[in-house]
Amino acid sequence: MKKIRLICIVLALAMITSILVACNNTTDGNKDGGDSAEYAIILKPLSNDFWATMKKGIEEEAAKQGVKVDVFAANTEEDTEGQLKILENCITKGYKAIGVAPLSPTNLINGIVEANKKGIYVMNIDEKIDMDSLKAAGGSVIAFATTDNEKVGEKGAQYILDNLKDGGQVAIIEGKAGNASGESRKTGATKVFTGASNVTLVASQPADWDRQKALDTAASMLQANPDLKAIYCCNDTMALGALQAVKNAGKLGEIIVVGTDGAAEALTSVEEGELNATVAQNSAEIGATSLRRMIKAVKDAEKIDANATPETIPVDSYIVTKK
Repeated sequence: MKKIRLICIVLALAMITSILVACNNTTDGNKDGGDSAEYAIILKPLSNDFWATMKKGIEEEAAKQGVKVDVFAANTEEDTEGQLKILENCITKGYKAIGVAPLSPTNLINGIVEANKKGIYVMNIDEKIDMDSLKAAGGSVIAFATTDNEKVGEKGAQYILDNLKDGGQVAIIEGKAGNASGESRKTGATKVFTGASNVTLVASQPADWDRQKALDTAASMLQANPDLKAIYCCNDTMALGALQAVKNAGKLGEIIVVGTDGAAEALTSVEEGELNATVAQNSAEIGATSLRRMIKAVKDAEKIDANATPETIPVDSYIVTKK
C-alpha cells in the first residue's frame, strides 16, 4: 500500500513538473509559439518620463492593433554597448520588426545590419541614426518617427523672446554632444536667439541630458554671466537641474527657464509657477506611430533596401505654460 501511494505521489509530481515546463516555454522569449510577440521596441532609459510615456503609448497601440510587442530599454544614457546587446539578443528571437531609439547615432548600426540580413525590419525612433554610416555598412531602416526637433528648439527660444520684453543675455543647455535630437534643438534655439536684435547668446554648453550636470553647468553660467536673463534647456531633466541652480542663486522669478519634453515633473513645476514653460513632445504618439509603421511593413512585405531613403514621420510639439 505504501509503495502504491509513493508511486502515485511521484507520478503527480512528474505531471506538475511537465505542466510548469510547458508553461515556461510559452513565455521564455521563444518566438516560435503562437502567443509570442512579433514586434520588439528598444528605448532609452525608462527613468526619463519621456520614454516611460512612450512605452505606455506603444503598449496601448499594440492593444488597439491586436498585436503583441515586447518593449526593452537601455539601463543608462551611457550604456551604448548594453543597448547593442539588447538588439543583438532581439535578433535571435524571431521578431519580424524591431524599433530602436539609439543612444548615439552609430551605436546600433552593426546590429541593424545584422537584423536586415535576417529579414527583420528596423524602425528608427526619435533619435536619428547616422544614415550615411548605416548605408555604407549595408543597412537600412523603414522610417524615422520623431518630433521636428529644430522646431522644438525654435519654439522654446521664441517663448523666451516673447517674454523677455527688454531683451538681455540668454543661454542654452544642450544635450549629449553628437545626439541628433539635442543638436537639432540647439540649432533651432540658436537660430532664433542670434536672429533677434535685443538678446545676446552668451553660452551654449552640453550637460549630457543629466540633471546634476545641468545644475552645475547652469551655476557656472550664472557665475560667469551675472546678468543672465533666460536659459533654454534641450530636455526637462536638465531644465529642472538649471531651475535648481537658479533657486540656489536666489534668482527664482528673475531668470526664465524653459525645458523640453513635457515630462510629468516639469509639467508640475510649470503649474507651480517655477519652471516657466516646456516644449512638450507627444512621446506616446511617437511610439504609437512607430509601431503602426512597423506593422505596415510586415503586412505589406516591404523590401529591405539599403539604397532606399527612409521616410520621416513628423509628430508635432507644443508649448506648455501655467494655466
